[in-house]
This record gives sequence, structure tokens and C-alpha cells, in this order.
Amino acid sequence: MNIKQIEEKYFMRTYKRANLVVKKAKGQFLWDESGKKYLDFFAGISVCNVGHCNDSVLKVTKEQLDSFVHTSNLYYAPSQIKLGEELTKRIFPNGRVFLSNSGAEANECAIKLARKWGFLNSSIDNRNRYEMICFKNSFHGRTLATLSATGQEKFHKFFRPLQEKFVFAEINNIGSVKKLINERTVAVMIEPIQGEGGLILSEKTFLKELRVLCDKNNLLLIFDEIQCGVGRTGKFCAFENYDVKPDIVTLAKSLANGLPLGAVVAAEKCAEAFVYGDHGSTFGGNPVSCAAALEVLNILNSKFLNDSLEVAKYLSSKLEDLKKKYSIIKDVRGLGLMLGIDLTINGSSIVNYCLDNGLIINCIHDTVIRLLPPLIITKNDVDFATKILDEALNYTLVTK
Repeated sequence: MNIKQIEEKYFMRTYKRANLVVKKAKGQFLWDESGKKYLDFFAGISVCNVGHCNDSVLKVTKEQLDSFVHTSNLYYAPSQIKLGEELTKRIFPNGRVFLSNSGAEANECAIKLARKWGFLNSSIDNRNRYEMICFKNSFHGRTLATLSATGQEKFHKFFRPLQEKFVFAEINNIGSVKKLINERTVAVMIEPIQGEGGLILSEKTFLKELRVLCDKNNLLLIFDEIQCGVGRTGKFCAFENYDVKPDIVTLAKSLANGLPLGAVVAAEKCAEAFVYGDHGSTFGGNPVSCAAALEVLNILNSKFLNDSLEVAKYLSSKLEDLKKKYSIIKDVRGLGLMLGIDLTINGSSIVNYCLDNGLIINCIHDTVIRLLPPLIITKNDVDFATKILDEALNYTLVTK
């Protein structure tokens, strides 16, 4: 049997895979088993931000592998401890970190931390602050708790009853948030940019109002930056673009550039709520993943991020040119190198055309083309990608 037949026989049908068997990857490129080269404008769902098989990341990863792979969180692993220090310095200088394996686990941890904080910050006779305000069209993960926090009905089907006490407001509508606040509310959880929701950006004014509202009502503000963090928007954290500081930030995906790692970074006022026994993980903060993440943070200096922003501006301008050319493009939106092309038609044929012609992109909500290229792409890469997109849009119109 070939690789596709083996997958068909032995795997649960949870993934709709594209017709691509990856042989190797380097930088912003992939090669399939026949040797065909692809420009990757998806980066493993915003994961390989500093490029596939980045040389310096590989170097420190191999050094850690040669030293030790795992000893558990019952002992000190230097790469893990140093990463915690660096993350807190970048986000909350007096805060604390918890390291996990994935984004869903990071969000689970944030939910638990918020509820523990709510318990400690309620009156003795009224330990009932546990309700969380989330947002319609959001996506926070596929575990039962993070699924319950996700504001998309299509993900809830078949898995009810979901966990209780998650309610949903409308993004960029502060009035809808105010209506949901009551004595049980403990936190507001939001993606500054809704990734799986169709590349919907929070407005700067809205996030500022949300911060004020949380302060007024003694609520925690949680930013899920699993897809939009770690340099994706031209800043280390997306919230830096908004001049708004949350109380808790969750990170994952690109943090270790392809190795499994998630993180919850919490401000001092709520981080202290967790004590011995409240939370844990066998593999969370694996030393190899942490070594990779430390190097990712080293790479993501201000010059690197500014260079990525320059290419992002160029890509945005080229996409705007396509919008002027094709009436089926309703909108081009995003921040940094997290961009969406909103179409009037189903985008699957465009994704397939691009794949056949050496460009890897993605489509969400049937009509939104999602572009999440590695942050190392060049203007020449943008020229190639937009040329293929142009051809794909034209071919789609001709063959409709």
C-alpha cells in the first residue's frame, strides 16, 4: 500500500487532507515525493514562522536532544526555566508562566486559572464567579472546555452537552458585552484577530473599551494569541498593535516553530491564584521544544519583525490590486502576515488550482482564503504567490 492507502485504512476520518505527500521542507518551501517544489503560504497553520527546518533552531534542538529529552516537571530543565523567564520579561515582567503541549491546553489552563482567581476574588458567601464571556465566531480549541468557549455552532454539533457558563458577545460591539456581565462573570476571552473565524480583526477602540470594562467590573481580560501571536502581526504579541494589555495571554503554534509547545503567561494579579496541585502536565514544557522556542525568541528581534512588516505591506498592496481586478473579491483584511481574501464564491477551487501550481494556501468558512506564510518570505515570493493567485482567480471565473 502507498502512504495514502495506509492513512485511509488506519486513521480516523478527522482530517480532510490535500493531495500532497511531503518529502522535505526548508525555509518557505516544501517538496513532495516526486520532487515538486511548493511555496508555502500557510506555514503549517501559522506554525513555522521562522521557516521550515530553520538552521539555528535545528542546532539548539539537536544539542538538547543530545543532552536529554525528558525528565518530567518534577525536576528543573534549564531550557524550560529560561524560556519562562524570557516570556514573562516580554509580556508581564512580574507575571508567571505555565507551559503546555498545545494551544487547546493553554486555553484550558487559562480558563482554570480564571475560575480559581474568581473563586478567590468573590465574597465568602458567594463563591460563584465562574462565567466567561467569549465571542461569536471565535475558536479556542477542540477539548470540551475550549470547544464550549468556541463561538461556532458547527463545532458543537454531536458533542453536547457542552460545559456550562460560557456566553457569547459580538466582536467590536461593546454593548453586547455589557449586556452579558453579571455577578457570576469572571473573565472575557477574545482572539484579537479571529483566525478560524475568517480573519476578523478587533477594532482598536473596541479592545480599549473592553479593557476599561473589565477593570470597572473586576474581570480578567484573556487574549488568545495562539494563531496571531509570536511575530505573526509584526509584533511579538498582537496586543502590542492595539496598545491594550490583557491579564492573561495564551500562545502556542509558532512558539517552538513546529515542535509542540503552548504557554499561558499571566499578570501578577492573577498568576498567584495557582498553587501546588492546581494544574500540571507530564510533557508540558518539554526541554527540546523549549530549546527551540528560546531560539525562536532570539530570532524575533525588532529588525526581523520590521523586515517582515515591510514584506507584509507589499503583499497587502498586491492583494489590493487583485481586489480591484476581480469583483469576486469582497474584501482583503488582516494584520502583518496574517491575511484573508474574502470571496463571493467558494474558494476551494482556488486553493486546489494554487496547489497544482506550486502554492500552498488555505480556505476557511468556504469563502475566505487564508494566507499565513513564514515570516521569512521575500518580495519575490510575494510576486510568485500573487501571480498564481491571479491565474487561479481568472481560471475560476472562466470555468464557472
